[in-house]
Amino acid sequence: MSEKTIPYKIYLEESEMPTAWYNVRADMKNKPAPLLNPATHKPMTAEELGVVFCDELVAQELDNTNAYIPIPEEIRNFYKMYRPSPLVRAYCLEKKLGTPAKIYYKFEGNNTSGSHKLNSAIAQAYYAKKQGLKGVTTETGAGQWGTALSMACSYFDLDCKVYMVKVSYEQKPFRREVMRTYGASVTPSPSDTTEVGRKILAEHPGTGGSLGCAISEAVEVATSKDGYRYVLGSVLNQVLLHQSIIGLETKAALDKYNINPDIIIGCAGGGSNLGGLISPFMGEKLRGENDYRIIAVEPKSCPSFTRGKYAYDFCDTGMICPLAKMYTLGSNFIPSPNHAGGLRYHGMSSTLSQLYDDGLMEATSVEQTAVFEAAEQFARVEGILPAPESSHAIRVAIDEALKCKETGEEKTIVFGLTGTGYFDMVAYEKFHNGEMTDYIPTDEELAASFAKLPDVE
Repeated sequence: MSEKTIPYKIYLEESEMPTAWYNVRADMKNKPAPLLNPATHKPMTAEELGVVFCDELVAQELDNTNAYIPIPEEIRNFYKMYRPSPLVRAYCLEKKLGTPAKIYYKFEGNNTSGSHKLNSAIAQAYYAKKQGLKGVTTETGAGQWGTALSMACSYFDLDCKVYMVKVSYEQKPFRREVMRTYGASVTPSPSDTTEVGRKILAEHPGTGGSLGCAISEAVEVATSKDGYRYVLGSVLNQVLLHQSIIGLETKAALDKYNINPDIIIGCAGGGSNLGGLISPFMGEKLRGENDYRIIAVEPKSCPSFTRGKYAYDFCDTGMICPLAKMYTLGSNFIPSPNHAGGLRYHGMSSTLSQLYDDGLMEATSVEQTAVFEAAEQFARVEGILPAPESSHAIRVAIDEALKCKETGEEKTIVFGLTGTGYFDMVAYEKFHNGEMTDYIPTDEELAASFAKLPDVE
């Protein structure tokens, strides 16, 4: 097909939206290691997980067999408000860079929450309502997940309690107000409202918090209140499953115009958007049907893949959650208060960690100022102000396109634009004022955190 016949934005018809999520674990030869009970170090049973999570979500979490899991009609009907989302050819960016590379981005910001997080939030809220629960608790970093979940809970008339990482709570007050508009209660974490929060404050006075801290508080509240369960916006298998709709749509749009990507890039914090974007492409790679270069991009301030240990670790700072085998910096590690709040998690999805350890994908880390340089460059030519998290993928997509300029290779690059940055203006202000810094943890800091990893054989 001639390049001129490829539209600027590739839209799928509503009828082409996936009717089932894709479970990449079904095609993995080496399955992700199971979650372990922190007391016994034995694999968590469905009954044990059911104390924390909704029953249907537990079944999805443990399912390593079924490649496709049907999307309930009520969730599909909700998706129709903003899905299928557009796959955009970045012609203006290509021209600005002077690259022979073709650059596409899957834009997930066309909904009120402003990010991909709504894809899983509506699913988890649906299953909570179906189970007859009163409400759910959760954590949020930059606020995208909390915003999405509050919107989803409002839709199903569920109570929503959000523990927001304190530094993001202070940096992004308007994101907080969107959550409150949808009826959620929002508490800065760590707080003095929970036992684990008070313990963390005593050990780390003045801390800006972390996703691990906020998870601990949310889980404590969920397990101590009747009719509540905890829901998570990333990391878990169930979340990557729901987010696979991103990759399924991306692949369908590319196939529609006979486009085969060479490089697929996504930012990586806990793994939700990256896992969702790459899942059907990784499935082809696992089955030997095609090959792709897949790149995870993380901040140098929180480099789980690139400097972490592949080991069992707690998913939360308070050490009350199950143990997961993942690339981790240690649950005790509290990242610097960088502005990509959604990427400030100490560990990485067990599924992605296994794929990375098997050499099926690669990872790189980038500095914050370089990320915002790419974000500004993208905004000026493509007309979208990207979220700081998404801008990590933009940074590496630009770098790869410039390599093509040097070599003359006409590679096709696809990256995930996970959301918009209109609630991140404090970060942009600091960048423009020259006040943004690049903090990189020392080997000594990481070693101190690694020394506290649980002893699991």
